Amino acid sequence: MSAVLDNLDLYFKAFGYTVFLFLVSAVLALVLGTVLAAMRVGPVSVLRTFGTAYVTLVRNTPLVMIFLFFQLGAPKIFDTLRFTWVDIHIGPYDFTSFFSAAVAALSLYTAAFICEAIRAGVNAVPLGQAEAARAIGLPFGGVMSQVVLPQAFRASVPPLASTLIALLKNTSIAGVFGVIEAVGRMKGFTNDYADERVGIFVAFALGYVVLVEIVSLLSTLLERRWKVA
Repeated sequence: MSAVLDNLDLYFKAFGYTVFLFLVSAVLALVLGTVLAAMRVGPVSVLRTFGTAYVTLVRNTPLVMIFLFFQLGAPKIFDTLRFTWVDIHIGPYDFTSFFSAAVAALSLYTAAFICEAIRAGVNAVPLGQAEAARAIGLPFGGVMSQVVLPQAFRASVPPLASTLIALLKNTSIAGVFGVIEAVGRMKGFTNDYADERVGIFVAFALGYVVLVEIVSLLSTLLERRWKVA
């Protein structure tokens, strides 16, 4: 454990990258997942088919393969997906192509699961709510944004929380692909301090436990706030 205590700045910086990865990917995945859910329950058959195909394909593809696609395959197909145009620096943190590729992989993968969580929430909304909204002249977009989705999100908090916790843990894969987040830094520590591997593993495991508990606590508070009697 002394290896971590002597390098606390690197330890916290690594978890800082993990948190940034989680937050950016979570926001993008929530937006894309909501759009996909709207497509899947919408009246346009082409969009329903696309949404269903996307969810089926991505949910049945290992996340590592999606990472490999953005690291190796996508840059050869679309030059923009090399992410060389991303060069952002915030304090000690550098967000470059490796970070951007990891965000893209995590966001597109997690969006499929968020879509299904929200779709389950949409199905929990009584059909009469949507029919009443259509009866007063609201278009499909208005029905979804003003009537259905606000109620669906309330019903979807528990599965969404589980999906976001999975996303937080999935950020660990980014360490294998060049992002020095928690797992990447842990690998460096174990290489430099081979005789302290157990303590290093425990220290980084505790870091993940703390982050997961924070997400769980926030989801519990949100669920209680949004709870409908």
